Amino acid sequence: MHHRALGRTGRVISAVGLGTWQLGADWGEVTESAALDVLETSAEAGVTFYDTADVYGDGRSEQIVGRFAAAHPDAGFTVATKMGRRAEQVPSSYVAANFRQWVDRSRTNLAVDTLDLVQLHCPPSEVIESDATYDALDALVADGSIAAYGVSVETCDQALAAIARPGVASVQIILNAFRLKPLDAVLPAAEAAGVGIIARVPLASGLLSGRYSAATTFAADDHRTYNRDGSAFDVGETFSGVDFETGLTAAQEFAGLIGALAPEEATPAQAAIAWCWQQPGCTTVIPGARTADQARSNAAAGDLPALSADVLAGVRRIYDTRIRGAVHDRW
Repeated sequence: MHHRALGRTGRVISAVGLGTWQLGADWGEVTESAALDVLETSAEAGVTFYDTADVYGDGRSEQIVGRFAAAHPDAGFTVATKMGRRAEQVPSSYVAANFRQWVDRSRTNLAVDTLDLVQLHCPPSEVIESDATYDALDALVADGSIAAYGVSVETCDQALAAIARPGVASVQIILNAFRLKPLDAVLPAAEAAGVGIIARVPLASGLLSGRYSAATTFAADDHRTYNRDGSAFDVGETFSGVDFETGLTAAQEFAGLIGALAPEEATPAQAAIAWCWQQPGCTTVIPGARTADQARSNAAAGDLPALSADVLAGVRRIYDTRIRGAVHDRW
C-alpha cells in the first residue's frame, strides 16, 4: 500500500482509504457484524484512512467506526468525519453554535476527545466563501475539539474557493474516470497549496466495476434507486451524475480498455481506484465496500503499478466521447 501526507494535517495515510457511507445507510442493509468485517479486512490490507459522516445512518457509521478504531489504539488510523447535513443546507445553518453541537455529537459517536479531521459536508457556496465559517472552525481547532478541518464539495469552483483558505487541510471531491474536471485546476491548485485531496465516488457508484447491466436492480433504500433524479440530494453523488444507460455503455468500454492494457491482475474496479490515487495531487481515494471481499479487493488497488499512458489516454477518450457533455459543465 502506498502512503501520502494528508495535506496540512501532518498525518500520513494510505493511498486507498475506506468510505463508510454504506456502513450506515443508503446502500441497502449492512449488518453491524458485516460492517466490522469490512473494517477489519481493510485494516489487514493496509488501509489507515476511514471517512464517515454524522448523517450516515444518523450516526450509526460513526459509532461502528469508533468502536473499531478504539479496538486498534496503536494502528495509526486517521478517521475523518463530516458535519453540516443535520440541518437545512442554507447559509444560516452553518454557524458556530451548530458547529459546536455537531462536533460534540461526533466526538461522542466516535468516542474521542479530539476529532482527527472534520469536513463541512457539501455546504452551499456562500458558506465556503464566508470568513465566519473559518473563524468558527479555527475556534474548534484552538480549543482542541478538532485537530484539522476540510471541506467536502460538489463543484470545482467550491473546491478552489476552499483551497484558497489557509486553514483548510483537505478537500474532498468526486473524482473518477467519469468525472475528470478536477484534473484541470483543482488538483494542481491543491498540490501547490499543500492541501490534501480526498477522492470520493471512485467507482461512479459501482458503474466502473463493470458488474452492472441493464437488468441490474438495487434495493429500494439504495440511493442508486431513489436518487437517480437528484430528488434526495445532489444527483452527482449517484452514478456521478451520469445517466445509467450511458454509464453502462461507457463502463463496458472502460472494462475493455482495462482488459486490454492494464496489468493482468487488475479488475476494472481496481484499475478505476488506482487511476484516482495515481493522479498528481490526489492524496487518497475512498471506495466503499459492503463485504470483506470488496474491501480486500479495493485495498489491493493501492499497490498496483502505474497505469500506462495508453490507459490514461483511453480514459480521456471515453470521457470525451461518452460523458463530458453530461457532466463537465455541471460540477
